[in-house]
Amino acid sequence: MTPRRVSVDGARCQGHARCVALAPQLFDIADDSENAHVLNNGEVTDSLVETAQLAVGVCPERAVVFQ
Repeated sequence: MTPRRVSVDGARCQGHARCVALAPQLFDIADDSENAHVLNNGEVTDSLVETAQLAVGVCPERAVVFQ
């Protein structure tokens, strides 16, 4: 089975950090840009699938993608 991954489109992210607040296991804030970036190469474990799906929904810029 191919691992599921989450990503952040840096061109769309505006730094609202809702994904970081919701899922600090998956996202963090990049130092200089204040935009979100993924942790652990974006890999999503089975226990975090629902959280990753919620992160997609809370992003007002639709910058979070889960595959």
